[in-house]
Amino acid sequence: MKKATKKEIEIIKQAFVENYSDAVTELNYRNDYELLIAIILSAQCTDKRVNIITPALFEKYPSVKELAVADLEDVKALLNTCSFFNNKAKNIIKMAQSVLSEYDGEIPHDQKKLMKLAGVGNKTANVFMIEFEGANLMAVDTHVFRVSHRLGLSDGKTVDITEADLVKKLKGHDLHIFHQAMVLFGRYICKAVKPECDKCYFPQVCKSKSGFKPA
Repeated sequence: MKKATKKEIEIIKQAFVENYSDAVTELNYRNDYELLIAIILSAQCTDKRVNIITPALFEKYPSVKELAVADLEDVKALLNTCSFFNNKAKNIIKMAQSVLSEYDGEIPHDQKKLMKLAGVGNKTANVFMIEFEGANLMAVDTHVFRVSHRLGLSDGKTVDITEADLVKKLKGHDLHIFHQAMVLFGRYICKAVKPECDKCYFPQVCKSKSGFKPA
């Protein structure tokens, strides 16, 4: 795969800013507690599914105080249509317990502190900071990974390498915009199967279009 040139990167950046500058997560939440849990649950699960699951969860466990003492089997039952619900149920309870004991019940708004919580890795912490704080960070999920490779922004084999490539090539104060842009662009246009190339904002710079078979 050819790498994007500096000129092509500027075309991509401009198009993303023009079309997605106001984009936010599609996860439904009312506060930082709900956002963090929704992001944890969204790993390898669609935002649509998470939004179906969380209302009942948040009604029964409206804060870390209630969730920290929740019955594991009850939480599993509330999450059972979510991928890896057994581990996620354990993790969100442990997360709530840690927040209660270590941070006085307040979700930390710090990347490193977030990553110490159960179920929270680099991507989850970054997504939280991007969404809630507008932090100048990049988070790489399956959509961002796919889009960045198709556009020649990265040829990294891992999420960490891809993230580093994107931070370097999209450097500036708009990384949070580019993250949201690539998520939505990958979810609705540059899809894994049958990408809608006729809706692409920059077909002239795509490195993969010739390899796609017509629907």
